[in-house]
Amino acid sequence: MGRHRNPILPGCHPDPSICRVGDEFFLVTSTFEYLPGLPVHRSTDLVSWELVGHAVDDRFDLSAVPDSGGLFAPTIRHHDGRFFIVCTVVHGDDGARHFVVTATDPAGPWSDPVWFDGVPGIDPSLTFDGDRVWLCGTRLASPGLWPGQTDVWLRELDSASLVPIGDERLIWRGALDGAVWAEGPHILARPGGGWMLVAAEGGTARDHAVCVAYADRIEGPYLGDPGNPRLSHRDLGGFADIVNVGHADLVDAPDGSWWAVLLATHVQDGLDSLLGRQTHLVPVVWEDWRPIFAPGVGRVRHEVEVPGVSDTIGTAREVRDDFSSARLDPQWCGVRRMPQRFARTGGGWLHVTAEAASPAFVGRRLLAMHAEVGVDAEVGTAAAAGILLRTSGSAQLEVSLEAGGEACATLTAAGRPAEVGRVALGAESARLRLELDGFSVTAWADGERLAEIDVSALSTTRAGGFLGSWIGPSVHGEGTARFADFVMRETASGRVDGAPVMV
Repeated sequence: MGRHRNPILPGCHPDPSICRVGDEFFLVTSTFEYLPGLPVHRSTDLVSWELVGHAVDDRFDLSAVPDSGGLFAPTIRHHDGRFFIVCTVVHGDDGARHFVVTATDPAGPWSDPVWFDGVPGIDPSLTFDGDRVWLCGTRLASPGLWPGQTDVWLRELDSASLVPIGDERLIWRGALDGAVWAEGPHILARPGGGWMLVAAEGGTARDHAVCVAYADRIEGPYLGDPGNPRLSHRDLGGFADIVNVGHADLVDAPDGSWWAVLLATHVQDGLDSLLGRQTHLVPVVWEDWRPIFAPGVGRVRHEVEVPGVSDTIGTAREVRDDFSSARLDPQWCGVRRMPQRFARTGGGWLHVTAEAASPAFVGRRLLAMHAEVGVDAEVGTAAAAGILLRTSGSAQLEVSLEAGGEACATLTAAGRPAEVGRVALGAESARLRLELDGFSVTAWADGERLAEIDVSALSTTRAGGFLGSWIGPSVHGEGTARFADFVMRETASGRVDGAPVMV
């Protein structure tokens, strides 16, 4: 048994869903307003994951979605040689639409979407039962008996066209009277026979929980497990360092063991960390055909033991990109548009073009709360070239080198930007660097210290929303700037369970 760090996917990877094909596991997570969307990861051991592709590109118009809108809670399944991903695009006040895309290779290409028009709610999931295909999801009860009461519904799909057929069935209204926000439902075949509904409840914050219900027939009726919730950290209150535990999906391994992937948030200084909701792993065993999550412990911990893997405790995470590849690394994202629309690599540089009224940002998930992040920046024909730490459009920190040779640090909190540091360099190229020590960030430009900045306003505890932070090059003003030698390196911090670790 090797000890591996939890989360298994560091950085903001919420709402995980998983399936297995032979000896390989495939996992997808939410991406909200970022493109490319819905990353598909592959693993043979459940802890070492490789990004193989994305299910969503700019065939999807996300230009009008708000911050923390867009691509919600996908589910991945495999059946009869094809992969299926169902998901919801949430457009804010304009509502939401479900879709399904398919592929024979998880790396793509993925099909054009099939839209489920007239099907309400969010968080769809697929279940294959022989030749029959079922879609389930959630929506607010109407009328509800209490605020936040949520129904889980079930619809059959035509197996060829994937168009809904038959009537909607309501199969679940929560584990308890007063339960709110049943989300992320998955219907799975129960090893002992019949079916199991796995759903999150309590909202994706401190009251988040994993609940289950059972039925002999997939159409129901479903009866809740008397031990619900089956996994939660809600009872730990403000003393936990891992919180918001929920949104689980289960998978069996080739050796017969069972596992659950789920989201959880790590706490820093009493606030949700900048990493947001991350994908974690816990073992599952069955007692009387009821799932026991994290048996003997009942908690999500900073490490998980997995057969056949090497220890990774104490190993620092690091990302480097010298931009020497002819293609942009797929880990880089754009906000509401594909980064290839405005960024290209060439000659060891990343060239990023901004429009006069539209700043450009090429970001990737922040991997650690204690880290150094740096990039070489040249202003070129733009007004400014910088490095941006972004939770949302209204919560971010930017360190920019301006045309004219001055470097400036700007913190935006609750939508209000404020300059927090400035230094004259006399050059339009510089190494920009951020040193993160929890919520304290020191900004540097060519070795000149701009400021030490409190970025706790970027925590979702204060900023709101569903996303952790992305970080990367940014450009302002009409023109093109270029960047080289991007490095994000985790630095040592803390002790967990008596042992020094990287967290």
